[in-house]
Amino acid sequence: MHRIPHRRLVLALGLACAVGLGGAAQAKRKPDLADALAGQYHGDVISDSQGSSHENVSLTLTRVGPNEVSISSDYARLPVVTVRLERAMSQIVNRGGTTAFVYNGGKLDVSFNNEVSWSGSR
Repeated sequence: MHRIPHRRLVLALGLACAVGLGGAAQAKRKPDLADALAGQYHGDVISDSQGSSHENVSLTLTRVGPNEVSISSDYARLPVVTVRLERAMSQIVNRGGTTAFVYNGGKLDVSFNNEVSWSGSR
């Protein structure tokens, strides 16, 4: 029978517990604004500084960090942008940058780089 020295056994068990607890802590993180807004939205381009409006445009909001989402679209005119979120009274808005972002009561309005405006909902 092969015996493992006591110190090595304790070290191995300690390492296994630390790895296990780290994974559990990560899995139990508190949901944030990005988690709340992640998903598909459907609406229309309502104004465009370089063209006309466009109907039936979908946006996908993907959580990329704490209170941060990436916005992509099925319409080539809309660039992929990243938005840092914060709560402002009953709304969720962009913390800065050139993309206006307002989520209020299920309605989402986004103005991409202050050039193309989209409006819709889930």
